[in-house]
Amino acid sequence: MMVCGPSSNMEDSLLSQNKIKSILFDLDGTLRHNLPSGGEVFADYTAQLGLSINAEDRLRASRWENYYWANSLDLKNDRQTYLTEPDFWNHYTHRQLVALGASSKQVKVLAPKVSQYMEESYHPETVLTEDALRVLADLHQAGFIMAVVSNREKPYQHEIENLDLSSFFVFSLAAGEVNSFKPDREIFIHACERMDVKPSEAAYVGDNYFADVVGSRRAGLQPVLYDPRRVFPDAECPVIISFDQLLSVIKTL
Repeated sequence: MMVCGPSSNMEDSLLSQNKIKSILFDLDGTLRHNLPSGGEVFADYTAQLGLSINAEDRLRASRWENYYWANSLDLKNDRQTYLTEPDFWNHYTHRQLVALGASSKQVKVLAPKVSQYMEESYHPETVLTEDALRVLADLHQAGFIMAVVSNREKPYQHEIENLDLSSFFVFSLAAGEVNSFKPDREIFIHACERMDVKPSEAAYVGDNYFADVVGSRRAGLQPVLYDPRRVFPDAECPVIISFDQLLSVIKTL
């Protein structure tokens, strides 16, 4: 379901009228963004090196990237096989080139150049979008209990504080803290128990269909997919392309 048009204002009784009492948010790619994104820079540079890439190739690579980082079996195997960070990222480059449509021969030629370029030249800016800040303030004022749940290995509360977001959230939770990584249901259950709400009373907002939508739905939460690039056009859940649409979606859950 694609939701069109932002809510013009928030009713004072939004929280009391709705079964949703708490809202969990993903961090990276949802609230916090690297601009330009690594995938975009990777594809742009690969195209400069001569690989023919069209819009569908880019979307396919984005979907693969989301799948891979959703605690996939491929990611688990790669972490066990490539024990140093350089080795891991070099192999990741090979995988990403294949996802973009490169042949085995092209991968062999391009991978060293792309790996070196990304390591030396990719220095993104960390940003928060204005629409996200607006809706967080509105939801906080309305009385929703909010928290951040991420597939990070280690706690990241200092990042929340550095982003000036700590006043909105009762806690931040890293998957490594509870040894449960999205899309496992346990991390979502743990977060709901910590907020003292039933899963059916909570919504989860994230940008990764495989980790965020599948995982939160498994746990009984109401998933909302943040997908401004329309990477997942067939997502069977509420979809927003701007946070200005989130209030309207919350009212329907």
